Amino acid sequence: MTLRERKKAQTRALIQRAALRLFREHGYAATTVEQIAEAAEVSPSTLFRYFPSKEDLVLVDQLPAFTAALRAAPPELGPVAAVRQAIRSVTAEQDPDHLAESVERELLMITVPELWSASLRNITSASTSLRTLLAERLSRDPVDLRAVTGAIMGVISAVWFDWADDPTLDGAAEVDRALADLEVLDERFTK
Repeated sequence: MTLRERKKAQTRALIQRAALRLFREHGYAATTVEQIAEAAEVSPSTLFRYFPSKEDLVLVDQLPAFTAALRAAPPELGPVAAVRQAIRSVTAEQDPDHLAESVERELLMITVPELWSASLRNITSASTSLRTLLAERLSRDPVDLRAVTGAIMGVISAVWFDWADDPTLDGAAEVDRALADLEVLDERFTK
C-alpha cells in the first residue's frame, strides 16, 4: 500500500470513528454530517468524497477480506464449512477495536430505521456475491447455490437480530454455532 493509500485509509477510518462516536452519543438521526466533519477535522466536502451519503458512514464493507478468505479455504470443504472458516478467519484478523467498530456498525444497520433500506441493499448484494463465490468455488451454476446461500444468509441475519436484542452476545461465536447446524447441506456438494 502506498503512502497516499495509507493516508486515505486513515482519513476514512478517522471519519467513521468520529461518526460512530457521535451516533452513540446523540443518535443517528440527530447527528449531522457537518458535526461529523467537524469532529473528524475535515470539511463536509472531504467527508462526502469518502462517504457519498450519511448512511455510507455505517456500511461495513468486509467483502474483499471475506472473498480472499473464502477463496483460501481448502477446496474439499463444502460451502457452509468454507463460509464458516472464512468468517472465522476474517474475525481473527481484526484487532479488538476494529472488531468492536464493525459490530457497532452492524448493530446500527439493524436497529436504526433510517438505515434499513441501506441494510437491505447491503444484505442483497452480499447474498449475490456469496452465491457467485460459492458457484465459482464449486464450478456450479449460481442457481444451484440459491438454497444454501439463502440458508447461510438467513442464519447470519437471525443471529444479527438476536444480537441487536442482546448486544452482550458473542455474535461471531453464535454465527459459527448456527452455521455448524447447516453443515449437513454440505453433503450435497462434496460427494
